[in-house]
Amino acid sequence: MVVTGASGNIGSATVRELAAGGRHDVLALARRRPDLPPDDVPAAVTWAAADVGRDDLDPLLAGADAVVHLAWRFQPTHHPAETWRTNAVGTRRVLAAVRRQGVPAAVCASSVAAYSPVGHDRPVTEEWETDGASPATYCREKAYNERALDAFEATGDTRVVRVRPAFVFQRSAASEQRRIFGGPLLRPAFLDRRFVPVLPVPAGLRLQAVHAGDVARALVAAVERPVHGAVNLASDGVLRRADLGALLGAPTVEVPAGLVRGAIDAAWRAHVAPVPGSLLSALLAVPLLDAGRARAELDWQPRHTAAEAVAAMLSGAAARAGSTLPPLHP
Repeated sequence: MVVTGASGNIGSATVRELAAGGRHDVLALARRRPDLPPDDVPAAVTWAAADVGRDDLDPLLAGADAVVHLAWRFQPTHHPAETWRTNAVGTRRVLAAVRRQGVPAAVCASSVAAYSPVGHDRPVTEEWETDGASPATYCREKAYNERALDAFEATGDTRVVRVRPAFVFQRSAASEQRRIFGGPLLRPAFLDRRFVPVLPVPAGLRLQAVHAGDVARALVAAVERPVHGAVNLASDGVLRRADLGALLGAPTVEVPAGLVRGAIDAAWRAHVAPVPGSLLSALLAVPLLDAGRARAELDWQPRHTAAEAVAAMLSGAAARAGSTLPPLHP
């Protein structure tokens, strides 16, 4: 079993799940090979350094019974050619190596952000169009990969599963996610419920979430079961303004979405904020997900609610939580 992006948020959880009980031998690939003490590496896991956008992948995929492709770069948002090389070119290169090496199954991470915008709150199934939720680079690259997977499926007999989760959180990835989305201005104390006097929330915000451990269990089920095609993942619960306030123990105030988007864009252009306002547009426009297929065909039952997944990230970020893996280091 080969896992790309194995040291990231979803990848780290997936490696843990695949190696649990020695069910699978795992070759874990990451751009930066982690320097881990031998006692911290399960016997079933071998780590190797590989950049999916540049390196020769054929020797690494040779003989694999499945590839779980999770490699992704969110930053640097000011240099989209760099994220494109990993996210778009890298995905095409992984799929090409899968084809050349005759790997029977490819399980790939997509996202709720690949879906086209909606103007309603009715949960959508996997048939909803995937043209990206906004002009944000992240959404465009996820939509591009959906087209790459379409072409790949149409020209061969590899079993392909594309998993489209809602927003994915876990405590060990909290510091990384604070850096990715908040940058240096979002200090850990700003997410400590003891120090949040009021929480501003953009108008119209509603959020589905899923814990990385639950995503990992779905990915492993997709490897082990004869399913193919797209699968939505979302835990129970839709978080709205009051729910987010409750998680931080703070009163909330609704703020016009356009005002927030403009402020984020201005900060991004000034290289103060790490993400552009178009990402907020995506957050407000993504559909709610119907995860019925995952429950029926993967026998998937999330162990964490959406609120619990977000709470793990918030408490972890406030406590500077992380892990010894390079992307997740606190």
